[in-house]
Amino acid sequence: MVTMRLIGEIDPARPLLVVAVAQEAAHLDSGLPVLLTGMGKVNAATAVASALAGAVRPAAVVNLGTAGALKPGWSGTHEVRSVLQHDLDSAVLRLLTGETFGAPLELDATAGSAGPVLATGDLFVSEEAARQRLAEHADLVDMEGYAVATAARAAGVPVRLVKHVSDDAGEGAARTWLESVDACAILLAAWVRDNLG
Repeated sequence: MVTMRLIGEIDPARPLLVVAVAQEAAHLDSGLPVLLTGMGKVNAATAVASALAGAVRPAAVVNLGTAGALKPGWSGTHEVRSVLQHDLDSAVLRLLTGETFGAPLELDATAGSAGPVLATGDLFVSEEAARQRLAEHADLVDMEGYAVATAARAAGVPVRLVKHVSDDAGEGAARTWLESVDACAILLAAWVRDNLG
């Protein structure tokens, strides 16, 4: 069982880096605190909520990680402008209850309208039909972003989602992720150095 792990101490003057797994955090050397959450929405939400429940809160939460590209042309590192849940049927829940659950979240991404839409869900997308279905609504896919953003917002802490494209979210995506995760981690660490000082 994977449990959350905080590396360093939360500081109200500095951001907290939130990463799903150690492989994605392997090259972070900025001295900023790092929260490893484990994979998936439940692990991410629980870890971030627990970390932000203490008396000391960070200046911001920055979720770093890998993502699959749902459409051609997406590569490199991107700050997300909007995030949605792809495995929660909000329309049906609204019909049943009259309430909206899991609405898309607009983020204050520095990329503005050029940043990608991220779809988050507890499914590692590695099948063509799923990739095509998700590409109708989003550019990238991950397993934690929406949960991190929701938990940070609930605590009143600013949040940014930064994703590096590791695979094409199609056939062979799991193999590609394993082969590329270390190179992705190097580039995510470079983004932290360039953008967070």
